[in-house]
Amino acid sequence: MTQLNIAIVGATGAVGREMIKDLAESQLPDFKLGLFASPRSRGVKVPFRGHSIEVQSFSPEALRGYRYIMMSAGGAFSREHSRGLVAAGSTVIDNSSAWRMDPSTPLVVPEVNPEVLRGDQPQLIANPNCSTIQMVVALKPLQDRFGLDMVQVATYQSVSGTGQKGISELAAQLEAQMKFQDPEPKAYAQPILFNCLPGIDVFDAEGHCYEEVKMVQETRKILGLPQLEVLASTVRVSTFHCHGEVVHVRLKRAVSRKEALDALRDAPSVVLVEDDDHKALPTPRSTAGDPRVFVSRVRLMHGQSTSHWLQFWNVADNLKKGAATNAVQILEKLVGAVH
Repeated sequence: MTQLNIAIVGATGAVGREMIKDLAESQLPDFKLGLFASPRSRGVKVPFRGHSIEVQSFSPEALRGYRYIMMSAGGAFSREHSRGLVAAGSTVIDNSSAWRMDPSTPLVVPEVNPEVLRGDQPQLIANPNCSTIQMVVALKPLQDRFGLDMVQVATYQSVSGTGQKGISELAAQLEAQMKFQDPEPKAYAQPILFNCLPGIDVFDAEGHCYEEVKMVQETRKILGLPQLEVLASTVRVSTFHCHGEVVHVRLKRAVSRKEALDALRDAPSVVLVEDDDHKALPTPRSTAGDPRVFVSRVRLMHGQSTSHWLQFWNVADNLKKGAATNAVQILEKLVGAVH
C-alpha cells in the first residue's frame, strides 16, 4: 500500500498547530506529513509523533505529490492556490470562508452530511465556520427526529476565532490592565478585555455582520434546508478559547423535554450534560482542548410540558471541533473510504 502524503499549509498558525496535534492523535494509517507556511516561518521545527518536522516555505511546486492538503492560510490565499492544487491531483480541505458557499464545493461536517464527499477523486472541500459547526452538530439529531422550522442563535465567541492576533491582543491588554495602563485596541475596534463586542467582521447594508451571514447561509447548506429561517447574533467576548452559543429552535412538531434529551443523548460528538447544577455546566474554561460539542440547559418554553420551541446552551473549542478537528475528521472519512 502506498504511503499517504499529507500536507498542512499555514502550519504555524493557531489552527494549523491544532491540525498537527489532531493528526498526531488520529487513527490514520502510516503517513508522511509535510508542513508549509510563509517564508518567515521557514526552518521552524515542529514536534510530531516523537520526532520533529521542519516547516518549508509554500510554493505550488513544493506541494506536488501530496494526496491531501489541509489549507489554513486565509481566504485570499486559498482563492489563489486551492483550485490549482486540485487540478494538480490533490484533495484540498480548506479552512477559510473562500469556497464555503460555492455551489460546486462540498461544505462538510462529518457527523451531519458526509454523503456530499466525492470519494477518492481530487476535490476541493470547504471546512465550515467554527460557530456553525458546533451548532449544526447539535441541530442534526433534532432535525432527524423532529424537523426544523426556525433557528435563533446568539454567540459568545472567543478571541482565538480571530487567530493568533486575537489571542495576543487579549493577553497584551490583560498585562496592560495589571500595570494600570489603558488597553490599546489593534485587532479589534474597541478593547476586548472585560468587554463584549456586539458584531464580528464587517457589516452589510442591512445591519448584519459577516459572521452572522455565514451562520445563516452555511447552516442552510450543511443541513440541506435552503429555506430554513435562521436568525444569528454574533458577539466577541473576553475569553481566550471556545465559543458559547444560546440556541433557540422551533421544531416541526411539539416535543417533551424528555424527547429532546433522548434525541441529543446519543448524537455523534455531542456530550449532553443533563445535570443543572451550576458546578456541572460546561463552560469555555472547562471544555478548552476537547474535540467534542457540549450541550446543556435543554429546556422548553417556560410552564409548558410540550412545545415546538426548544432552548439549549452549546459550547465547543473553536480551534478543535470548530476548525482543526473537523478538518481532520473529513480527512479520516476520505481515507477510510479508500482504505
